[in-house]
Amino acid sequence: MSFHTRLLEQTHAARRGLLATPIIQGALHGRVSLPSYLAFLKEAYHHVRHTVPLLQATKAALQGRNAWLRGPLDEYIGEEAGHDEWILDDIRACGGDAEAVRHGRPGHATEVMVAYAYDTIARVNPLGFFGMVHVLEGTSVSLALMAADAIQKPLALPDAAFSYLRSHGTLDREHVAHFALLMDQVADPRDQDAIVHAARAFFQLYGDVFRSLPLPALRADMGVRPGRRNEAAQA
Repeated sequence: MSFHTRLLEQTHAARRGLLATPIIQGALHGRVSLPSYLAFLKEAYHHVRHTVPLLQATKAALQGRNAWLRGPLDEYIGEEAGHDEWILDDIRACGGDAEAVRHGRPGHATEVMVAYAYDTIARVNPLGFFGMVHVLEGTSVSLALMAADAIQKPLALPDAAFSYLRSHGTLDREHVAHFALLMDQVADPRDQDAIVHAARAFFQLYGDVFRSLPLPALRADMGVRPGRRNEAAQA
């Protein structure tokens, strides 16, 4: 069995726990509100802004046996640069205050997830960061495009409000295929175990981020007509 297949099998239950969170299930069924979507974008910004620094930290901490990963990490760094700005653009397109998000603080769950990533790289095993990649990019492929469509229609938001979700839903299909090939080159059992352990943890931590978001308080005047978006954002 390839390592990537084992990673999928050994994290399947944790993945199901993430996908079962009420706000994800609600969004996929069109139970959405603008405050909930803006809250999601805010937390997304505050972890996506760390993607490049985390990749750089992973590269710097690589041990000799994993020096071959420096090139692939450089590619990831080049591809991920600037994605946090896409999220701020989406917030603006929703009528939200992007600069307040930029200069604000993340929620506790997001802060803990990001801190766990840095700690894994620095204290445990830098390859554990690939557990976070597995969770975030794998979730994007399975959810992002469906969620974007399910959120956009009831809230009557413009296409410009979904650049992050739609771009990641498309880009991460390629990333996941590349990720599988990369993981199958990880031969050391210590590294494999670190990635599996971290992935399970990140499914829980990312689920906590979604569980921290406000559930939609659906009302007739909430997010249905474009002219009421700012009012909905303040609800």
